Amino acid sequence: MADGRRWVTMGDVARHAGVGTMTVSRALRSPSKVSAATLEKVRAAVADLGYVLDETAGALSSQRSRIVGALIETLEASVFASTVQGLTEGLAEGGLQLLLSATQYDPETEAALIPTHLGRRPEALVLTSALHTARARGLLERAGIPVLELWELPDRPVHAAVGFSNRAAGAAITRHLIDTGRTRVGFIGTTRDSDQRGQLRLKGYEDQAAALDGLRVVRVPPRAEATGFDYGAEGLRDLLRRWPDTRAVVCVSDALAAGALCEARRMGHAVPERLAITGFGDFDLAGESGLALTTIRIDGDAIGRRAARLILDGSAPGTRIDMGFTLIRRATT
Repeated sequence: MADGRRWVTMGDVARHAGVGTMTVSRALRSPSKVSAATLEKVRAAVADLGYVLDETAGALSSQRSRIVGALIETLEASVFASTVQGLTEGLAEGGLQLLLSATQYDPETEAALIPTHLGRRPEALVLTSALHTARARGLLERAGIPVLELWELPDRPVHAAVGFSNRAAGAAITRHLIDTGRTRVGFIGTTRDSDQRGQLRLKGYEDQAAALDGLRVVRVPPRAEATGFDYGAEGLRDLLRRWPDTRAVVCVSDALAAGALCEARRMGHAVPERLAITGFGDFDLAGESGLALTTIRIDGDAIGRRAARLILDGSAPGTRIDMGFTLIRRATT
């Protein structure tokens, strides 16, 4: 380096521990192949010198990076937290590490990030969207590695998909409201075109149109400074202005439902007596110790672990695994 600093090498560790370089390599990569005393000396030298194992040389010789790239639509809140956790722990069982990037629900950002990840020669790529630009899909199809699309079940996955039917889930929670005697049911979402899951949930709501007293759909334009809570509050105000006799609301996510619930209370509407409200995701804020929100539960951890297992064990092209969903009824309906 220009200021005279340099990386600590394996040779430095070997000299510090009084062993050979190959012994250090074995101790770090296959600790069971060296004696306990030698392993202790090497680990002590590593700690003393602050050595970090250089994975690039091993990757070049073995043609394995031991990295899995993940393009997650958002790292904010808890939307994909359990999925990332399950994926991370599942991959660790096979000695693989996760490299994360956020696409912010933007297919163009995803397309720009894919070459960056492929440049690291990952073992696989994981994406939380099935909506890709033509350029991105071309890169993914030619990558020659497993590509897993999570949280959706596209008819034609790039390689494999692990998720659930967002459309069926949207229909299920709408049907729940109908079964509780409410037919004047609205839907609140956003106009973000890249939110394919939200559009599928809306279609599920629309699938129940025959049992509804007309469709009442509000889609709030996304704004850079706004949160899901903001969208939910704004959407509810618009919904009740246009259809004041509305008695129930399907929200595209728990965050929007939380905003709608707070706004309903500010407006003096009793929930669920005057207005029933549902969400989607069953994140932390939706639980009994939070908002006690009726919602759709998605087992993100299980999705992540199943994806990790497909990467470690291999999967046939076209694999689609439906992990299902659960409707959770709480105090808001």
